[in-house]
Amino acid sequence: MPTPLRHPVGGPFRAAVRGAAWPLLKGAIAVLSTVVALSVAATIRPAVAGSVAAAELPTGSVSGLPVPRFVSLKPDRVNVRGGPTKDHEVTWVYTRAGLPVEITAEFENWRRIRDWEGAEGWVYHSLLSGKRTAFVARAKGSDDLVPVRADADPASPVKAQLEAGVVGTVKRCDGTWCRFIGDKFDGWIAQERLWGVYPNEKID
Repeated sequence: MPTPLRHPVGGPFRAAVRGAAWPLLKGAIAVLSTVVALSVAATIRPAVAGSVAAAELPTGSVSGLPVPRFVSLKPDRVNVRGGPTKDHEVTWVYTRAGLPVEITAEFENWRRIRDWEGAEGWVYHSLLSGKRTAFVARAKGSDDLVPVRADADPASPVKAQLEAGVVGTVKRCDGTWCRFIGDKFDGWIAQERLWGVYPNEKID
């Protein structure tokens, strides 16, 4: 099954987590205009279990920002280490900028992150961006395309249909709908269908 690029050190194209094999990034985004773009797909949890609104979260000891919180990868190459120093081994490497990850801990200039598969590791803080991105999540037991609508209304016209795993930028969320922008699509998507934002989270 396609998945975002996450390479182990010393073994390209095999996962560093659970010893499973990970194929290359592939897939397609299906839009009404028939424009095809790259898609990354995996069975993505629609929400983090037990997540709460940002206002209720504890703050990080270093940044003073909520922990956990979602961020995105800044460069095309991000080394993930087994601990919060450069002396710790690089366990895998992400090779695509803009992927959403969740910060779960802070230590000095290091941040522990969790990805869409639950894998955790430490990255240097400057490799992360506050820019909010997300994946289109696959609903349990469904391979249906997810509509992107002209407005935050289930009756609004459909502008595009996205496959699970498509990555985009989150511009705004009202707790139910998010404005979601990517290659050849720009509109509103049901917030519950995104991994990279919390349930009921509001983003201005």
